[in-house]
Amino acid sequence: MTTALAIGTLKGAWIARSDDGGEWDLEGPFLKGWQVNTFGTAPGGARLLTTGSQWYGAAVHRSKDLADWEQIVDGPAYPEESGHKLEQIWTLTTTGGDLYAGVAEAGLFKSSDDGSTWSPVAALNEHETRAAWMPGFGGLAAHRILVDSADPARMWVGISAVGVFATEDAGASWELRNTGVVATGPDDDFDIGYCVHGLVADPDDADTIWRQDHKGVYRTTDGGRSWERIQNGVPGAGFGFPIGRDDATGSLFIVPLEADEFRAPVDGRFAVYRSKDGGDSWAPSGDWPDDPTFDTVLRDSMATDGDGGVYVGTSGGSVISTGDAGDSWTKLPWTFPRIISVHAFNE
Repeated sequence: MTTALAIGTLKGAWIARSDDGGEWDLEGPFLKGWQVNTFGTAPGGARLLTTGSQWYGAAVHRSKDLADWEQIVDGPAYPEESGHKLEQIWTLTTTGGDLYAGVAEAGLFKSSDDGSTWSPVAALNEHETRAAWMPGFGGLAAHRILVDSADPARMWVGISAVGVFATEDAGASWELRNTGVVATGPDDDFDIGYCVHGLVADPDDADTIWRQDHKGVYRTTDGGRSWERIQNGVPGAGFGFPIGRDDATGSLFIVPLEADEFRAPVDGRFAVYRSKDGGDSWAPSGDWPDDPTFDTVLRDSMATDGDGGVYVGTSGGSVISTGDAGDSWTKLPWTFPRIISVHAFNE
């Protein structure tokens, strides 16, 4: 099996390929000079990526081979009368024949034709709490979408700094599910103000979800109706951005950072932490340098391939990978611009 590792940066995208964990070959840059925010796969199999530009706005691009990219003309866009502005497209998720995009200014869009045309999910985008939504440090963004593969009508969306919303009826209605999570800026009128950074679910039990938040690491086993804090062994306050899961072993992965003013590894001890017991306990995975390292990992910069491969891109431009679910780690032999997103495609 070949792993195609898509690396999105502030200045374009690169594709690194490896056969069965062997040597890596590099192609790119593609879309040179563009900010590449995320990657995905359309229901029909085409590969996708999204770009952002302060001059040209946000766009979706499509490719058959991860090399030749065409921009989709009619990408997600808010109706003019909505009063909202689409700034970036932060995440793409496919379920059945539908493709969803989470965007900033926060909202959700749906495509049923492989991304050629899009429609807003109005029940979420115009939720009764909308007027009170506030941005996090990275903006007001819908950046995580989970779908129950056994029942695609059930979905969860993470919005910073608002919280997790859930639907049981394919997006016709949405409810907040944040009980047990510490809010960053609680709202007196609505139960919002939760800065969710990352979400990952058990593919065999969609009600079991793990959550990396501004205020800690959490787990739910009832679809988000209640959350418990799970930070045994995590340094600092549990702040971090991505959370990933290797489905082959069930291991979870996070990168702990100091909170708020100093978003860097606690005491300069950069390490990817792993839990082998569903989040009950955590410890550094593999061996990490003793020298202080103050690099960070952003929310879309951790990917898994489902077979023991975990890939982490840093803001300093390094990609670190493991093929044995965290027992050992190696650095890819290149340094990129600031990495925003990493995605593993199996070919």
